[in-house]
Amino acid sequence: MLSMAELGSFADPAVLILTSLAGGAKHGYALIKDIEQLAGATLGPGTLYAALGRLERRGLIEALPEEDRRRPYQLTAAGAEALRAYLEQAQRVSTAGLKRLRAFA
Repeated sequence: MLSMAELGSFADPAVLILTSLAGGAKHGYALIKDIEQLAGATLGPGTLYAALGRLERRGLIEALPEEDRRRPYQLTAAGAEALRAYLEQAQRVSTAGLKRLRAFA
């Protein structure tokens, strides 16, 4: 199983994209808009399509047939598992970090 850590410095766009696709298949512009709404982050087209390429090569997403000159992408089972593992680890770290920060309050 591929871990999100293996995505290196590109993990943040990857997490945003995988999280967006967990809600259903989307094409590039729809991904950009969903990520803006979801996380308040703006991914430029270069960042988005480079990350999509890496995720697709790793088998975490797959391109669907083109629709009206737009290519939608969907999460694969491997992508869902990688995202789940990453988010569970992030949740554990977040919970521990917030608990430790209470000492500063």
